[in-house]
Amino acid sequence: MSMFCYQCQEASKGVGCSIVGVCGKNDKVSNLQDLLLFTAKGVSFYAYLAQKNAVKTPNADKYVFEALFITITNANFDDSKIVEKIIKGYDVIAETLAILKDNKVDVPQSLPENVTWKSTDLVQLIAKSTEVGYLNEKNEDIRSLKSLLVFGVKGMAAYAEHAFNLGYKDQNVFDFMHKALNKTLDNNAPADELVAMVLECGKFGVDVMALLDKANTESYGNPEMTKVNIGVRNKPAILISGHDLKDIEELLKQTENTGVDVYTHSEMLPAHYYPAFKKYSHFVGNYGNAWWKQNEEFETFNGPILFTTNCIVPPRKHHIDRIYTTGASGFPGCKHIGDRKDGATKDFSAIIEHAKLLPAPTQIETGEIIGGFAHNQVLQLADKVVAAVKSGAIKKFLVMAGCDGRMKNRDYYTQFASALPQNTIILTAGCAKYRYNKLPLGDIGGIPRVLDAGQCNDSYSLAVIALKLKEVFELNDINDLPISYNIAWYEQKAVIVLLALLYLGVKDIHLGPTLPAFLSPNVAKILVENFGIKGISTVDEDVKSMAL
Repeated sequence: MSMFCYQCQEASKGVGCSIVGVCGKNDKVSNLQDLLLFTAKGVSFYAYLAQKNAVKTPNADKYVFEALFITITNANFDDSKIVEKIIKGYDVIAETLAILKDNKVDVPQSLPENVTWKSTDLVQLIAKSTEVGYLNEKNEDIRSLKSLLVFGVKGMAAYAEHAFNLGYKDQNVFDFMHKALNKTLDNNAPADELVAMVLECGKFGVDVMALLDKANTESYGNPEMTKVNIGVRNKPAILISGHDLKDIEELLKQTENTGVDVYTHSEMLPAHYYPAFKKYSHFVGNYGNAWWKQNEEFETFNGPILFTTNCIVPPRKHHIDRIYTTGASGFPGCKHIGDRKDGATKDFSAIIEHAKLLPAPTQIETGEIIGGFAHNQVLQLADKVVAAVKSGAIKKFLVMAGCDGRMKNRDYYTQFASALPQNTIILTAGCAKYRYNKLPLGDIGGIPRVLDAGQCNDSYSLAVIALKLKEVFELNDINDLPISYNIAWYEQKAVIVLLALLYLGVKDIHLGPTLPAFLSPNVAKILVENFGIKGISTVDEDVKSMAL
C-alpha cells in the first residue's frame, strides 16, 4: 500500500484509495498531505497549551486553518507547495514555543514525537509521511472517531479562511480547532470523549458558518433573488471557480474597463446573488455546471481559468497552460497567484493580460437560472411561504444541500428532484444543485420550487430558515417541521455541515450517495441510533418516505 486516503465520498471501493486517489492525487502528494496534517497537529499542540494559559498565538491560528485547507480533497496537488507549508510549520512551532517561554508557561519535558520531529530533506519527509497516516491508529473505532473529528475541523478551516480573508475571525473557533487536533494526539483518548468532541465540532461548525455569513453579507450585502445568465458574449473572458468572494471582488475590480469579461463556474455561481457585484457590467454570468465537468467545459471556454479553492480536476494538457491557482489551491505546471501582502490586493494582471490574447467563450447553453434564496431573502417571503403551507399548496420542504460528484449513481438526485410532487419545495446550497437547478420544475404561487441559498457554507441559511419556520409555526422541535433532509456529500466541508445539523438537533438525515468510508460499523451505529442517519434507497421509495 503506497498511500491511504478515505476522506471523500469517492474512496476506492468504498474503503479507501491505496494506490492513487480517485481525485487524481498521487501517493507522494497524498502522503505529504498526511505529513502536513501531522505538522498542523504539532502547531496545535503548542497553541492549545498557550490557549489554556490565556496566551494568544495568531500566527499559529492562521497556519493551522491554511494548512488544513490545503489538505481538503481536490484543493492542492502541488507537492512543492505542500513541502513548503510543512517547513513553514517548523518556524511557527518555534515562534509559538518562544511565546510560551516569554509568558513563563511550562512546556512538558516529555513531548509527543509529532510536535518535535522535523526535517527539510525531501527523502526524509516522504519516509516520515508514511508513518503518520490514518491507518497508524490501529483501533478501528478510535480511528473512525478521530478521522470524523479531523475531517470536520478541515471543513471548519475552509470556512474560517474565507471569513479571515474578509477581515472576520472568531478566536473561539481557532481555539476549538487547536483543542480538537490536540485531542487526536492522545493515544489514550476514550471513545466517549471523542464522540463528545465530534458533537462539539458541530457547534463550532454552526459558529464558523454564521461568522462567514456575517462576513459575506456585511461585505457584499444580503443575497437577493437573481436571474443568472448562462449564455456568453463575444469578448475575451476569465472563468473563476471555487468559493472565495474576496478573490472575485478583486478580480472584478481589476478587470473593469479592460475589455475582459468574467464568468463564474461551479461553486462561484452564488457570487451573482450579492448586490455588491451587480454593478460590474462585465460580470456576465455562469458558464457550465458542477466541478466534475470542468475539463470538457474548460476546453470550450477558451480563456484562462482561476481556481480560488478546491475543486480541481487534474487538467488536460490542451488547457493546463490556461489554469491559474491562488490561495489554498495548487497544481504542478499551473501558474500560481501569490497571497496578499501588507494589506494590498492580489495581483491578477497576468491572468488579465493572458485573457486578452485568447478567443471569447464558445456558447454551450442559453437561458437563465434563478437563485439567491439565502435566509434574508426567504424570510422576506415568509408570509407567502407560511400561507402556502397553511393552504396546502406547499406540503413539504426537501433540503437537498451538499456536493455533486462524477459517479453515475448521483443521477439519483436528478431523478429524485424530478419525481417530487408538485407541492414540494427544494431548499439547496452547494454544487449539488447542478443536478436539478436547470430542470423545468416550475413554482408554487410565484415561489420557485428550487430555492438556492448559495455555496456549501450557505447551508447555514437553510438552518436559519428551518429555525425561523419552527418559530412561526410555534413548534417545540425542529423535527416537527414539514422538512426532510436528503443530502449529498463529497468532501470535508460537507462533513462539517452534517455535524452542524446534528448539533442543531436535526434527525433522520438521508446521506448519500454512499455513507462515508471512514465510519466504522460501531460509529455508524451511534449516528443511526442517536440521530437517525441513514443512506438512500431507490427514488420511488425515498420519495414516498420523504415527500408523501
